[in-house]
Amino acid sequence: MSKLFTPITLGHLQLPNRIIIPPMCQYSAENGKPTAWHTVHYGNFALSGVGMCIIEATAVEAIGRISPYDLGLWDDETEQAMTTLIQSIKQVQPSTPLAIQLAHAGRKSSTPKPWQGSGYITPQQGGWPIIAPSALPFFEGDTAPEAMSSQMIERVITSFVQAAQRAVRIGVDAIELHAAHGYLLHEFLSPLTNHRTDQYGGSLENRMRLVLEVFKAMRQAVPQLTLGIRISATDWIEGGWDIEQSVCLAKQLQSLTCDFIHVSSGGLVPQATIPVGPNYQVSFAERIKAETAIPTITVGMITDFMQAEAIIHTKQADMVAVGRMMMYNPRWPWQAAVALGEKLSIPRQLRFLPPGQYAEHFNA
Repeated sequence: MSKLFTPITLGHLQLPNRIIIPPMCQYSAENGKPTAWHTVHYGNFALSGVGMCIIEATAVEAIGRISPYDLGLWDDETEQAMTTLIQSIKQVQPSTPLAIQLAHAGRKSSTPKPWQGSGYITPQQGGWPIIAPSALPFFEGDTAPEAMSSQMIERVITSFVQAAQRAVRIGVDAIELHAAHGYLLHEFLSPLTNHRTDQYGGSLENRMRLVLEVFKAMRQAVPQLTLGIRISATDWIEGGWDIEQSVCLAKQLQSLTCDFIHVSSGGLVPQATIPVGPNYQVSFAERIKAETAIPTITVGMITDFMQAEAIIHTKQADMVAVGRMMMYNPRWPWQAAVALGEKLSIPRQLRFLPPGQYAEHFNA
């Protein structure tokens, strides 16, 4: 039996298989609210047969968006719009578990759509003032963010908690806390971006403090919902956040009843050299899996069915996230089921398959 197509339980949620769609920003929202693009995009993913689809980075406050075109979940208007989106997707395919990634972009906030350039856009250009652990810009020469005061930190914690409560109301099945890729919580973790001298800076214990406070507060606010986290296991640069510190963080998260950990890497500084290639991040998930009891998701250049199956079979990770390949081929799980000799449930409307070898792999 294929390991990729075995169920797995995350908290109170059971996934039908180990294929995950990771969060991928679409830069197509209007004032934090989803548009027709999101309905079609995520509706398409819901038909794919994946174990879980994680909705893109969704900001917990307006200034926490990466760009003015990102999703948000910070007020009643964004909550209602997201409710409509989730209901539409679940009406099409109620059996696909949906998670949402709650995020704050920190110093990487207030940028244009990626196909329109990069760097900080000013309030006069449609952006906003940005915040971070320390007054260090992402790109040299950019406007420096404002170093966060204790009051700002408290506001951000509250914003994450309130967004988590809204996530329950909009009807998602799980939450992923975004602490990766150089965004706000990752900025607090890494000594390269956190030069604070208070209780949130300096030692590893202090640099982990905000992530753990946010996670603990969210867990207390939504005890019934599956709650996990995404981290960058390494900054890929000397003197930065690394796998040893990531293991320490994971052990602390385990004590807070973390239901899964999504292990990525990089994104903190533009000068990092990342050895991108097949399975280039798998060893990080393998290390965390070996040292904690938290189910792990690995991600990055996983494109082949047998490659994904081998990762699960050899217990390097518990789940695999397939991102760009799912964008290119949203029926990748269908093809994986055929290749691995497994069955997959699909909507009845899609049951008109050619008779013979393919039809036997699908349940309508």
